[in-house]
Amino acid sequence: MKGKVAGVFLAGGRSSRMGGGDKCLKRLGDQTLLSRAIERTKDQVGPMVLNANGDPTRFSSYGLPVAADVISDFPGPLAGVLTGLEWAARYAPECEYVATFASDTPFIPRSLVQKLYKLIELGAILACATSNRRHHPVFGLWPVRERSRLRETMLVDNTRKVDVWTARYKLGIVDFSTKPIDPFFNVNTPEDLAYAEDFLARMR
Repeated sequence: MKGKVAGVFLAGGRSSRMGGGDKCLKRLGDQTLLSRAIERTKDQVGPMVLNANGDPTRFSSYGLPVAADVISDFPGPLAGVLTGLEWAARYAPECEYVATFASDTPFIPRSLVQKLYKLIELGAILACATSNRRHHPVFGLWPVRERSRLRETMLVDNTRKVDVWTARYKLGIVDFSTKPIDPFFNVNTPEDLAYAEDFLARMR
Protein backbone atom coordinates (compact mmCIF):
# COMPACT_ATOMS: atom_id res chain seq x y z
CA MET A 1 0.00 0.00 0.00
CA LYS A 2 2.65 2.53 1.08
CA GLY A 3 4.36 2.50 -2.32
CA LYS A 4 1.05 3.35 -4.01
CA VAL A 5 0.38 6.49 -1.95
CA ALA A 6 2.12 9.86 -2.15
CA GLY A 7 1.85 12.23 0.81
CA VAL A 8 0.96 15.92 0.42
CA PHE A 9 1.29 18.45 3.23
CA LEU A 10 -1.08 21.36 2.67
CA ALA A 11 0.45 24.72 3.62
CA GLY A 12 -0.98 27.02 0.98
CA GLY A 13 -3.14 29.22 3.23
CA ARG A 14 -2.46 32.77 4.42
CA SER A 15 -2.47 32.10 8.19
CA SER A 16 -4.27 35.37 8.94
CA ARG A 17 -5.38 34.28 12.42
CA MET A 18 -1.76 33.62 13.38
CA GLY A 19 -0.65 37.05 12.20
CA GLY A 20 0.50 35.91 8.78
CA GLY A 21 3.57 33.91 7.84
CA ASP A 22 3.72 30.14 7.79
CA LYS A 23 1.72 28.49 10.55
CA CYS A 24 3.46 25.21 9.95
CA LEU A 25 6.82 26.76 10.87
CA LYS A 26 5.61 27.77 14.34
CA ARG A 27 7.34 25.80 17.07
CA LEU A 28 5.49 23.42 19.33
CA GLY A 29 7.94 22.26 21.94
CA ASP A 30 11.23 21.39 20.29
CA GLN A 31 9.76 20.90 16.78
CA THR A 32 7.84 22.90 14.23
CA LEU A 33 4.27 21.94 13.44
CA LEU A 34 5.42 20.78 10.02
CA SER A 35 8.15 18.60 11.54
CA ARG A 36 5.57 16.95 13.77
CA ALA A 37 3.22 16.34 10.84
CA ILE A 38 6.04 14.80 8.80
CA GLU A 39 7.18 12.61 11.69
CA ARG A 40 3.71 11.20 12.23
CA THR A 41 3.02 10.42 8.56
CA LYS A 42 6.37 9.59 6.92
CA ASP A 43 5.98 5.85 7.53
CA GLN A 44 2.45 5.84 6.07
CA VAL A 45 3.25 7.03 2.54
CA GLY A 46 5.88 6.85 -0.18
CA PRO A 47 7.14 10.08 -1.79
CA MET A 48 6.13 13.32 -0.08
CA VAL A 49 5.64 16.90 -1.26
CA LEU A 50 4.83 20.18 0.45
CA ASN A 51 2.12 22.31 -1.13
CA ALA A 52 3.05 25.92 -0.36
CA ASN A 53 3.07 29.24 -2.18
CA GLY A 54 5.81 31.87 -2.21
CA ASP A 55 9.55 31.38 -1.87
CA PRO A 56 10.19 27.63 -1.54
CA THR A 57 13.66 28.11 -0.01
CA ARG A 58 12.12 28.82 3.41
CA PHE A 59 11.36 25.10 3.59
CA SER A 60 14.75 23.91 2.34
CA SER A 61 15.75 22.37 5.68
CA TYR A 62 12.93 19.81 5.41
CA GLY A 63 14.29 18.10 2.31
CA LEU A 64 10.92 17.96 0.60
CA PRO A 65 9.99 19.15 -2.88
CA VAL A 66 7.70 22.18 -2.76
CA ALA A 67 4.81 22.58 -5.19
CA ALA A 68 2.87 25.83 -5.43
CA ASP A 69 -0.87 25.82 -6.13
CA VAL A 70 -1.53 24.94 -9.75
CA ILE A 71 -4.54 27.30 -9.59
CA SER A 72 -3.70 30.82 -8.45
CA ASP A 73 -5.31 33.33 -6.04
CA PHE A 74 -5.33 31.09 -2.95
CA PRO A 75 -8.47 29.10 -3.82
CA GLY A 76 -8.26 26.93 -0.68
CA PRO A 77 -7.34 23.36 0.23
CA LEU A 78 -9.03 21.85 -2.83
CA ALA A 79 -6.31 23.52 -4.91
CA GLY A 80 -3.78 21.77 -2.70
CA VAL A 81 -5.44 18.43 -3.40
CA LEU A 82 -5.29 19.12 -7.15
CA THR A 83 -1.67 20.23 -6.86
CA GLY A 84 -0.82 16.98 -5.10
CA LEU A 85 -2.59 14.87 -7.70
CA GLU A 86 -0.83 16.59 -10.58
CA TRP A 87 2.52 16.44 -8.79
CA ALA A 88 2.13 12.70 -8.22
CA ALA A 89 1.15 12.07 -11.84
CA ARG A 90 4.32 13.82 -12.99
CA TYR A 91 6.92 12.97 -10.36
CA ALA A 92 5.62 9.80 -8.69
CA PRO A 93 3.87 7.82 -11.44
CA GLU A 94 4.04 4.66 -9.35
CA CYS A 95 1.54 6.20 -6.93
CA GLU A 96 -2.14 5.59 -7.59
CA TYR A 97 -3.34 7.71 -4.67
CA VAL A 98 -2.47 10.88 -2.81
CA ALA A 99 -2.97 11.27 0.93
CA THR A 100 -3.37 14.87 2.09
CA PHE A 101 -2.51 16.25 5.52
CA ALA A 102 -2.92 19.70 7.01
CA SER A 103 0.57 20.88 7.93
CA ASP A 104 -0.60 22.67 11.09
CA THR A 105 -1.92 19.50 12.73
CA PRO A 106 0.61 18.01 15.17
CA PHE A 107 -1.26 14.91 16.34
CA ILE A 108 -2.18 13.16 13.06
CA PRO A 109 -3.05 9.47 13.62
CA ARG A 110 -0.23 7.11 12.73
CA SER A 111 -2.83 4.69 11.32
CA LEU A 112 -4.63 7.29 9.17
CA VAL A 113 -3.58 6.21 5.68
CA GLN A 114 -3.91 2.50 6.43
CA LYS A 115 -7.49 2.96 7.59
CA LEU A 116 -8.41 5.21 4.66
CA TYR A 117 -6.88 2.77 2.18
CA LYS A 118 -8.89 -0.08 3.68
CA LEU A 119 -12.08 1.73 2.64
CA ILE A 120 -10.73 2.08 -0.90
CA GLU A 121 -10.16 -1.66 -0.96
CA LEU A 122 -13.78 -2.12 0.14
CA GLY A 123 -15.09 -0.09 -2.78
CA ALA A 124 -14.94 3.59 -1.88
CA ILE A 125 -13.61 6.00 -4.52
CA LEU A 126 -12.44 8.63 -2.03
CA ALA A 127 -11.90 8.37 1.72
CA CYS A 128 -11.79 11.02 4.46
CA ALA A 129 -11.49 11.20 8.24
CA THR A 130 -13.95 12.29 10.92
CA SER A 131 -13.75 12.79 14.68
CA ASN A 132 -16.32 13.86 17.24
CA ARG A 133 -18.95 13.98 14.45
CA ARG A 134 -16.86 16.51 12.53
CA HIS A 135 -15.77 15.89 8.96
CA HIS A 136 -12.10 16.52 8.12
CA PRO A 137 -11.98 16.46 4.31
CA VAL A 138 -8.39 17.70 4.03
CA PHE A 139 -7.31 14.43 5.66
CA GLY A 140 -8.22 12.28 2.72
CA LEU A 141 -7.13 9.72 0.18
CA TRP A 142 -7.60 10.72 -3.45
CA PRO A 143 -7.12 8.74 -6.69
CA VAL A 144 -4.59 10.33 -9.03
CA ARG A 145 -6.74 9.31 -12.00
CA GLU A 146 -9.37 11.91 -10.96
CA ARG A 147 -7.03 14.89 -11.38
CA SER A 148 -8.42 16.05 -14.74
CA ARG A 149 -11.98 15.87 -13.49
CA LEU A 150 -11.06 17.87 -10.40
CA ARG A 151 -9.29 20.53 -12.45
CA GLU A 152 -12.36 20.88 -14.67
CA THR A 153 -14.61 21.08 -11.61
CA MET A 154 -12.54 23.91 -10.16
CA LEU A 155 -12.09 25.90 -13.35
CA VAL A 156 -15.46 25.38 -15.04
CA ASP A 157 -17.81 24.99 -12.06
CA ASN A 158 -15.76 27.25 -9.78
CA THR A 159 -15.88 24.62 -7.04
CA ARG A 160 -13.73 25.58 -4.03
CA LYS A 161 -15.00 23.42 -1.15
CA VAL A 162 -13.65 19.92 -0.69
CA ASP A 163 -17.04 18.68 0.56
CA VAL A 164 -18.75 19.78 -2.64
CA TRP A 165 -16.36 17.70 -4.70
CA THR A 166 -16.42 14.61 -2.48
CA ALA A 167 -20.25 14.60 -2.59
CA ARG A 168 -20.02 13.50 -6.22
CA TYR A 169 -18.32 10.22 -5.32
CA LYS A 170 -18.76 7.12 -3.21
CA LEU A 171 -17.01 8.42 -0.11
CA GLY A 172 -15.59 6.25 2.65
CA ILE A 173 -15.46 7.73 6.16
CA VAL A 174 -13.18 6.68 9.01
CA ASP A 175 -13.98 7.93 12.50
CA PHE A 176 -11.16 8.48 15.00
CA SER A 177 -11.33 8.77 18.78
CA THR A 178 -10.77 12.18 20.37
CA LYS A 179 -9.14 10.72 23.49
CA PRO A 180 -6.81 11.97 24.88
CA ILE A 181 -7.01 14.72 22.21
CA ASP A 182 -8.67 15.17 18.86
CA PRO A 183 -6.00 13.91 16.44
CA PHE A 184 -7.14 16.49 13.89
CA PHE A 185 -6.76 19.44 16.24
CA ASN A 186 -5.10 22.12 14.16
CA VAL A 187 -3.31 25.26 15.25
CA ASN A 188 -5.06 28.36 13.90
CA THR A 189 -4.43 30.90 16.66
CA PRO A 190 -1.84 31.65 19.36
CA GLU A 191 -4.37 30.25 21.84
CA ASP A 192 -4.46 26.96 19.92
CA LEU A 193 -0.69 26.78 20.08
CA ALA A 194 -0.75 27.36 23.84
CA TYR A 195 -3.37 24.61 24.21
CA ALA A 196 -1.20 22.15 22.27
CA GLU A 197 1.84 23.06 24.38
CA ASP A 198 -0.16 22.44 27.56
CA PHE A 199 -1.33 19.07 26.24
CA LEU A 200 2.23 17.97 25.46
CA ALA A 201 3.36 19.07 28.92
CA ARG A 202 0.61 16.98 30.53
CA MET A 203 1.56 13.94 28.46
CA ARG A 204 5.20 13.94 29.54
